[in-house]
Amino acid sequence: MGGTSSEREVSLVSGKNVAEALKSLGKYEVFPVILDKDDLGVLPDGMDAVYIALHGGWGENGGVQAALDARGIPYTGPGAKASRLAMDKIETKRLLDAAHVPTAKWRVVTSVDAEAPSAYPVVVKVPRDGSSVGVYLVKDEAGYREAVAKCLELDGREAIVEEYIPGREMTVGLIDGEPLPALEIVAKGGWYGYEEKYNSSETRYPFLADSADPADRAIEERIKSVAVDAWRALGCRGVTRVDFRVAPDGSPFVLELNTSPGFTSHSLVPQAGMRTGLTFAGVCERILNSATCDRT
Repeated sequence: MGGTSSEREVSLVSGKNVAEALKSLGKYEVFPVILDKDDLGVLPDGMDAVYIALHGGWGENGGVQAALDARGIPYTGPGAKASRLAMDKIETKRLLDAAHVPTAKWRVVTSVDAEAPSAYPVVVKVPRDGSSVGVYLVKDEAGYREAVAKCLELDGREAIVEEYIPGREMTVGLIDGEPLPALEIVAKGGWYGYEEKYNSSETRYPFLADSADPADRAIEERIKSVAVDAWRALGCRGVTRVDFRVAPDGSPFVLELNTSPGFTSHSLVPQAGMRTGLTFAGVCERILNSATCDRT
């Protein structure tokens, strides 16, 4: 847990929660490991498995996975290659397009002087970050130029400009390719940014299965199926969360894949896992039991 990314504080909360949950089962000797640099030197010898609760940066770009592969230690979540691809929104988009998985129209820009969109709103994103860091909903050209400048400063190279899909935001967690119950994300004002994700008590996460609208059952089945397609397109394994925008006609569009989902009080994979009848600790254990590595 911890790490050097902009998501360090969230990671520390996730890691603490997971460690305490696994300890509570009375079956595991748990060693919380806080990383302050992108290096496994502080990892004790003799570990049977590593639960990755690092978010962003080295924890999701394939770095820690490759380091664990080199040591032959099983770990949770996708392998190094899939993690790297999922962390890069540009590579993710290319793979989704190639696999005919629906995703919003997009383009890459490398300068604030790039041609402005012909219609607004659009979403401008840092290509290689997470937890809604560096994600901007812009409604005019001035906002567009400002958002691109911020993203280029954060990334150093590129920004991704994406068609805004009106409608609803939803998410599906998967463990070993099996989709968990789908949740809708209902944020005040309709925008699910960093504050709404981690600091707002007003954001709601209803399960689609609890909806009074029969159409939501069909939407849930549809996004579960697309989530599996996206998971396969990037070569994932273990735990992954797939985020969606769902248009008013019910058409789903994959936003991104998160290969190290949060385990804070606001996090959605543990909520969905508990919906299947597991405890919080049981969800952590199911993910732990999926741990594997690629031998080098």
